[in-house]
Amino acid sequence: SCWELYCKEHGLDEKGKPINPEQNNSNQGNNKNQSSASTFFSETTSGGYVPRAIFVDLELYNPSALINGKEDAANNYARGHYALGSEILEPVMEQIRRMVDNCDSFQGFLTFSSFGGGTGSGFGSLLSEELNKEFRKKSKLGFSVYPAPQISTSVVEPYNSVLTTHSTLLNTHCTFLADNEAIYRMCKNLGISEPSYTDLNRIIAQVVSSITASLRFPGSLNVDLNEFQTNLVPYPRIHFPLISYSPMLSRQRAGRENLSVSEITTACFD
Repeated sequence: SCWELYCKEHGLDEKGKPINPEQNNSNQGNNKNQSSASTFFSETTSGGYVPRAIFVDLELYNPSALINGKEDAANNYARGHYALGSEILEPVMEQIRRMVDNCDSFQGFLTFSSFGGGTGSGFGSLLSEELNKEFRKKSKLGFSVYPAPQISTSVVEPYNSVLTTHSTLLNTHCTFLADNEAIYRMCKNLGISEPSYTDLNRIIAQVVSSITASLRFPGSLNVDLNEFQTNLVPYPRIHFPLISYSPMLSRQRAGRENLSVSEITTACFD
């Protein structure tokens, strides 16, 4: 969902091709929009754009998009970290090194994971440790979905979360937390009675896009990854900002609402 939104914001179709390339060639504004895509996309020789991303899962298999394992982590931190994760770590790191080498001005990493699952917690912790060893001076920001007891899918989610939280204290500079239950509640407020994973992910994607907009587009508020931790982290071990987003309106209400700055600010803390 994140990359789906990024493509729309940078004028790319679902295959990474610029929309209306003939118009883009004659329009300076559109050219700037395409050049800003190079932050999160690398341009191919055919003129398309490929995400600067690596997808890792211990149980799914799609050779064109994922580095995969042969077994799942069974929602178990230990399996993801010590057993299956150690087998797949080196192929993942090798692919990361290649991607870093292809960057013109590499700044750091953005990681996306769930604290409750076996892969997200176990292998996510192992990967963050390895990244911290090999790229110690580079910024490492995380976007993580934190489990909620009311909608838990596994009895071991609390244990996975505690163990991986400790790892992020040591190996990431800033971790943005998304409350799983709050995301469900936001979907219900938008009129979605039975939210799907696509609905949940699109809400997270909207928030992540807003946070990273200053990295991808030029402007007076343009910042780099180092400034995130400078502005948001008062103390190294206190680096877990809780994400809040407003306004969050359904399509039916969006055309009728006229919110002031104070109303939007107040809604962020409700």
